[in-house]
Amino acid sequence: MNKRICNYCWLGRIDYLQAWELQKELAAEVAAGGPDILLLLEHPPTYTLGRRGNESNLLVSRQTLQDRGAVLIHSDRGGDITFHGPGQLVGYPIIDLARQGSGISGYLRMLEETLIRSLGGCRISAGRIEGYTGVWVAQEKIAAIGVKITARRVTQHGFALNLNTDLSYFGLITPCGITDKGVTALSRLQGREVSLPDFSRRVAADFGEIFDKEMVEIEPESLSATAGCEAPSK
Repeated sequence: MNKRICNYCWLGRIDYLQAWELQKELAAEVAAGGPDILLLLEHPPTYTLGRRGNESNLLVSRQTLQDRGAVLIHSDRGGDITFHGPGQLVGYPIIDLARQGSGISGYLRMLEETLIRSLGGCRISAGRIEGYTGVWVAQEKIAAIGVKITARRVTQHGFALNLNTDLSYFGLITPCGITDKGVTALSRLQGREVSLPDFSRRVAADFGEIFDKEMVEIEPESLSATAGCEAPSK
């Protein structure tokens, strides 16, 4: 049997709200029978608070965030507060779970497995911690996961993998509301920076293997103009 096609696209750096609007538009297209798609990108400094998030996990004032060049956005994804910023690979899979034949819990585990496999290709031993969503290296989180499933069973939001992320931004929050664990990044573990466009292709390939998809790379210009994307950053 032929694998279902899943397009993927490296968008470069894009504003969080623009990416959110693009996800909504693409989710409607997927629900109407269009192909699944994996958006890969990075954001300018942005804190997002999930549906069940507690704003007390923001440890500083809004003015302090502004002074750091960051914004706070209330999102409709699951989870608590987290940080997005330059050097972090963000993935937004827009896929039809009914076609995929997966429930929410299985979908989350498949996202985790994708990132565990990608990190394993860099000789990083990443895994899970029982009772927590995300991907960990020892007791430090390297990838946060927070998703939304629409009424049509199409996924939105996704994962945030710390590659070259400035981890000092996490010091302004209690990441994901977890007080007894840390955060890390691939560049810190390897002692060198990583190319986001290159690593995004690794993740796309592993996503295809885990989700049994034929991954097809497309250009940002082929997506809706809703996002107002500039040329991808190199």
